[in-house]
Amino acid sequence: MATEDSASRSAGETSRPHASDRRGRFADKLATARMHNFVGREAEVELFRHALTGEPSAPSVIVLHGPGGIGKSALLQRYAVEARSAGRPVVSVDSRTIYPSPTAFEQAAAGALFQDDCVLLVDSFERCRDMEEWVRNRFLPRLPTGVLVVLAGRLPPDPLWRADLGWRDLMRVVSLPELDGRQAAALLAGQGADPTAHRELLSFAGGNPLALRLAAEVAAHGSTEGTVWAPSRAVIEQLLSHLVGELPSPAHRRALEVCGHALDTTEDLLRVVLPEEDASHLFAWLRQLPFVRSGRFGVYPHDVVRDALDSDFRWRDPDRYMAMHRAVRRHLVERIRNAPEQEALRATGAYNYIISRAPWIRKFHGSRDEGGAYEDAVRPEDAAELVRMTREVEGEQSAAAVEYWLAKQPESFKVHRRFSSNELLGFMVWLRVEWPDADMRRADPVVAEAWDAVGDMARPRHGEHLGVARFMVHRHTPHRPSRAWDLVHMRIIFELLRARHCAWSCVVMADPGFWEPLMTYMDMFQPPGRSDRTPGLFCHDWRAVRVDEWAEGIDVRLLSGPPGKAAEEPKAVTVTLTREECDAAVREALRNWLDPDALAVSPLLKCRIIEADDGSQAVAALQEVLNKAVERLQANPRTRHLHAVLTTTFQTSLTQEAVARRLNMAFSTYRRYLTRAIDEVRERVWLWETQGHLPD
Repeated sequence: MATEDSASRSAGETSRPHASDRRGRFADKLATARMHNFVGREAEVELFRHALTGEPSAPSVIVLHGPGGIGKSALLQRYAVEARSAGRPVVSVDSRTIYPSPTAFEQAAAGALFQDDCVLLVDSFERCRDMEEWVRNRFLPRLPTGVLVVLAGRLPPDPLWRADLGWRDLMRVVSLPELDGRQAAALLAGQGADPTAHRELLSFAGGNPLALRLAAEVAAHGSTEGTVWAPSRAVIEQLLSHLVGELPSPAHRRALEVCGHALDTTEDLLRVVLPEEDASHLFAWLRQLPFVRSGRFGVYPHDVVRDALDSDFRWRDPDRYMAMHRAVRRHLVERIRNAPEQEALRATGAYNYIISRAPWIRKFHGSRDEGGAYEDAVRPEDAAELVRMTREVEGEQSAAAVEYWLAKQPESFKVHRRFSSNELLGFMVWLRVEWPDADMRRADPVVAEAWDAVGDMARPRHGEHLGVARFMVHRHTPHRPSRAWDLVHMRIIFELLRARHCAWSCVVMADPGFWEPLMTYMDMFQPPGRSDRTPGLFCHDWRAVRVDEWAEGIDVRLLSGPPGKAAEEPKAVTVTLTREECDAAVREALRNWLDPDALAVSPLLKCRIIEADDGSQAVAALQEVLNKAVERLQANPRTRHLHAVLTTTFQTSLTQEAVARRLNMAFSTYRRYLTRAIDEVRERVWLWETQGHLPD
């Protein structure tokens, strides 16, 4: 079926400019309205105007492709106006309204076969995928040489177009991008959207014209005063219907749900989250979807599709949404904790992304329209600039503290640079503090107060440390969300999850009132008794709430909306043993290795490596710890000879003299070996305790 600007016409009928019938006059009026509301696409319009000239360098075929809602149909309508203005007849074919066969297509486009100056505009060309070869090799070569053809669809053209040496010179392929920030804002203004809602509207819709128009229409008819705009269910449903449509199977839906939630989706991730499905098949299906892009680290949907998919899934099936989220989260946390640093940093960015999917968290992240930034190590020439930047933003005392830490822990500094120019935007510092000596207290009273604050609650023990996000300095966006601040969040989470022997983590934030909801979401509380020097000190005790429990808590809060009140100090700290107390308890536990009643009162049951809910399980967990520590003696050639000494001593009723005789050792040698064996087990148990986890 051929159409002129959506006005239905019979197959093969063409439209010429200046038609005098009533429908022609109404079509002109409709075209004028479309021209008035048309936004952007300057480069694509200029390409079409060049093609209309028919110059040797001009293309004869233009192929437009992009996801649903990106504006392909609107651009074709603009092309029709441009063609009529140039005195060219137009034949428009909407592939949604014809049967997908060569005969039906030729009937709809017949007008182009007999007019040398015709412009043929074909919309929804993805529906002609099965006959694309016929269009390329049979239909188009029959057109008069002066015909200009535009094919618009969701899918890019078959690679065989480019492989053909003739078509390669005659055609131009254009992937329609989203509107940029200026164009998107102009579209919203033209739709009458409340200017105070523009930030939220742009955050949701990005540069997708359909999403912008739907969202603007809702915002224009509803008051946004005093509220944060969020897309209605009707907007979400319309977008998904238009952009995604029907899916082949439940397995494909689940794969798309993962893709809509994760930052990047790979076969590996699909295999973990959907173990019962064919991950290779589903990944191949995802990567060919018109609204899914391929990047360095996997595939990902356009932002508006991603947000619509995730919002709909979270609303439609909260339990299954949470199960999927947890599977993705566990996969990422495992990579963060165990992968090499660069891979772990990428996984941290992906983890930070999935725990930020709640709409209310968007206010704490940089805008999509900002220029990108990247994290970098400090260069020698950066030092003076970091001190100067701190002096400008935070004052002389903070600048002196930065100078001190640059000398003491330069590896703790991470700078943020702009992608486009390498401009130094700011920096952050993650300090490792094992004990604040007098020099440190004088140089940085804020860190000293952080140490004292956590010490009043549960001081780090020997071998443990305090991790502090001390400085977050950015000249252009001091203490406010930006793309560079997103890197701060990523680094903090990386340090939280990668830390070993970390008793406490603290974040020092200016403007705590603004950041408190996010800190509460991250389970970081403000300790009592803070001075004016540290009003924005937020803390987390990793011995009271360990990584797995912490991550589970964030999972729950992801679905529950903004926190209603600030996080509180944990009611009890799980572990209280000093190194000396732990050593004594290990020796006593070895004596009672096979006596559950005696182990039931062991001080070691207070340790965080004992995972249990009741006494009997705790005793079994303690026995497992002892067994693993003793097995390490056997596994290490350096200590293998100590294994028999320890097990024979504590797993039999023999006296020490009898054990020495059984092992054919001098008693003095036996006692020396036994002392060494006990020390090895003590060291191993303390190491596991301060790390916070047992090895597999």
